Amino acid sequence: MTREEAVTLVKERVQNENLVRHMLATEAIMADLADRLGGNRDTWAMAGLLHDLDVEETADRMDVHGLRSVEWLQEAGFQDTEVLQAVRAHNPENGTVAGCLLDQVIVAADPLSGLITAAALIRPEKKLELVSLKSLKKRFREPAFARGANREGIATCEQFGLSLEEFLSIGLAAMQRIAPELGL
Repeated sequence: MTREEAVTLVKERVQNENLVRHMLATEAIMADLADRLGGNRDTWAMAGLLHDLDVEETADRMDVHGLRSVEWLQEAGFQDTEVLQAVRAHNPENGTVAGCLLDQVIVAADPLSGLITAAALIRPEKKLELVSLKSLKKRFREPAFARGANREGIATCEQFGLSLEEFLSIGLAAMQRIAPELGL
């Protein structure tokens, strides 16, 4: 499946534009993390792009979130086992263990995109280019800010050799690079 085909599939399956933007943001973060950590950029980006394909259908059933996405992808002929495993593993609530590096990274990158988006949206200009690493680190330490951005998941970056500061920096730069696509 090409990236263009994957984007088309995402836009067919996900009606909420903010969720589509979240998936695009996670794709960008995963691509840059692949470069930094020695992963396959295309594989990691695809995992980020497709990870929440079923989120609208499974929002009330987190025990199956990710699993339904894998079913849809396999029905569409998608066969990249690394991506399929990462899509399963990004949501520990479905019982899938994040084993390999790709799995571990997507568990951390998924909530990071939400934290960065929230940091942009609280600014009067609502622009990613104006979000600084310093303010992002401050927001990370505020548990009431962007409650849905799982801080424990983000902090797992240290398990794959990145400091929190470096991880936040990579994620912020990745999202700033595609800010127009994200509407930020």
